Amino acid sequence: MAATASRNYVKEVLSQRARIGLLRGFRHFSSSPSPKIPQLSKKGRLFTGATLGLVIAGGAYASTVDEGTFCGWLFSATKLVNPFFAYLDPEVAHRLGVSAAARGWVPREKRPDLPILGLEMWGRKFSNPVGLAAGFDKNAEAVEGLLGLGFGFVEVGSVTPFPQEGNPKPRLFRLPQECAVINRYGFNSEGIVAVAKRLGAQHGKRKMDETSRAPGSSNDEVKHGGKAGPGILGVNLGKNKTSEDATADYVQGVHTLSQYADYLVINVSSPNTPGLRMLQGRKQLKDLIKKVQAARDEMQWGEEGPPPLLVKIAPDLSKQDLEDIAAVALTLHLDGLIISNTTVSRPDVVRKYPVAEETGGLSGKPLFDMSTNVLKEMYILTRGKIPLVGCGGICSGEDAYKKIRSGASLVQLYTAFAYEGPALIPQIKAELAECLERDGFKSIHEAVGADFR
Repeated sequence: MAATASRNYVKEVLSQRARIGLLRGFRHFSSSPSPKIPQLSKKGRLFTGATLGLVIAGGAYASTVDEGTFCGWLFSATKLVNPFFAYLDPEVAHRLGVSAAARGWVPREKRPDLPILGLEMWGRKFSNPVGLAAGFDKNAEAVEGLLGLGFGFVEVGSVTPFPQEGNPKPRLFRLPQECAVINRYGFNSEGIVAVAKRLGAQHGKRKMDETSRAPGSSNDEVKHGGKAGPGILGVNLGKNKTSEDATADYVQGVHTLSQYADYLVINVSSPNTPGLRMLQGRKQLKDLIKKVQAARDEMQWGEEGPPPLLVKIAPDLSKQDLEDIAAVALTLHLDGLIISNTTVSRPDVVRKYPVAEETGGLSGKPLFDMSTNVLKEMYILTRGKIPLVGCGGICSGEDAYKKIRSGASLVQLYTAFAYEGPALIPQIKAELAECLERDGFKSIHEAVGADFR
């Protein structure tokens, strides 16, 4: 009797929450639109109507099932909404996706990650190794919503010291047949002050939540998370286009944003900022890393110590370039490398499309082999001593597993997430767990670099 009453109570609460959320949604749409959300076309209104329809259906469904089942339904339901984004201008769709996550209009993962996916890196506990790459949430507007989707970590940025518009529009182009994108955004950023305000507010809110916990209550969620909450937050730093001192830009980013980051990334590999990739040269990179490390280490840190420092490199590098980067990373005890950014090359599979002529970096499925080959080479050159993050062309759990076997301890998504939406995240995690179990691995750590053993 008590159990039945409890279940009925939960169902009623979930149903009430759904109705309240629906009413709030209607109130929002009846008010003036946020200046950050583009005015929607007929197709955009169709998307909005479909979303509200799913909310209504979800409210009804919530009254009949447990929370875990309802959570799974919500993620599956996004498959119905996501195709509408294809009818929107690519950059409008991108902005709408960020805005939806910022406002909590996306599913929230309530199901715990499988233990086999958990790992510890840099003294931080990741509930799973699947992260969101920099470039999606450039200005840290939606960190809480994106982590709530079930990513093990989210990387914001690239953030530049001063606000800049980036390159002229159009600057984002789809190749849906190949699950690929070409972008030449050019570090469009609101600047470190705006990002610091957002991250500071979020950090303060979380601290208040921690202190308000009742004595003796569980802190497991905190222990398995980072400065942004239950997941790990990375901050990707860039330089301003007109800056004459790149090092000063990165140092300024460290001084302003490192207190909010679980790890920092020096982005020297975007193809859309003139001269940026020249910083990957041996002498330039060594000088840059030494000065950024010094800037970080001179700050006051608590028991956790300073955030680890990573460098994101390009896939378009020669063997000598890779050897130089590996030597610098080992000499300076760099905390990690992200491999890789987008490519300026055009693999044969995309050359047949007219959009392939557009200037910019190519990401998505066609990048997978190239980025994975660079990952393998770097794992060998660093002798497995530098943690690597595999990024580029991951579209499935099997892809993520291949990156891990090639030497990656963590992996990042972007383009496939843009095409497939939130439902891709639990799918990849489930497939990755199946791959590990199939080959007899009991943890992510056991599988890292397995192709070289």
